[in-house]
Amino acid sequence: MKEAIVSLRNVGKRYTRGKQQSVHVLDGLNLDIPKGDFVALMGPSGSGKTTLLNLIGGLDKPSSGEITVAGERLDRLGGGALSRWRANHVGFVFQFYNLMPMLSAQRNVELPLLLTKLPAAKRRANALAALTLVGIADRAKHKPNELSGGQAQRVAIARALVADPTILVCDEPTGDLDRKSADEVLHLLQRLNRDYGKSIIMVTHDPKAAEFASRQLHMDKGALTAA
Repeated sequence: MKEAIVSLRNVGKRYTRGKQQSVHVLDGLNLDIPKGDFVALMGPSGSGKTTLLNLIGGLDKPSSGEITVAGERLDRLGGGALSRWRANHVGFVFQFYNLMPMLSAQRNVELPLLLTKLPAAKRRANALAALTLVGIADRAKHKPNELSGGQAQRVAIARALVADPTILVCDEPTGDLDRKSADEVLHLLQRLNRDYGKSIIMVTHDPKAAEFASRQLHMDKGALTAA
């Protein structure tokens, strides 16, 4: 069996509303995701799947339990160390692209590399290589408002890939796209997983999108359930 890229043990997450009310979003969750897997995480709104995705991506910390991702115990890291870990290991893809509107596609893809010591010429070269990989190098000089939704999401995926992350974390990456554009993006994610061995965890409400993953996990009321 492949080594786990993600391992959760008895993970809980709760939030406090007002002065006293404690809301449990996750409670005693256990999960292993092997390296190189492509997982679709499904469930109704409020089931805890985005919370789980944020914990795996190091955007949030658990209230209890252990989270190990890419060999690092995330529940033990402080804020600064967690930020550095994210920069080195996680590529994020969001539903609404989160591109900077005044920057070209190439400059948007370069943004994660500004945190590195790479010279400007190398940053540009790496950004163009990432855009080429996702099939949109011919739009490198275009700004987001000059791109279709599918093209903008490809730029977002190139940005997620440019620093060669260990894991791709995708939150409803096709939720704002028409069916044709969505399938093109999903085929791209599938190829990144199959041909480049990228570990991918994708939250989606769309059963057709989930079919592109190697396997599906279902959540309800903060717990993993049978499909």
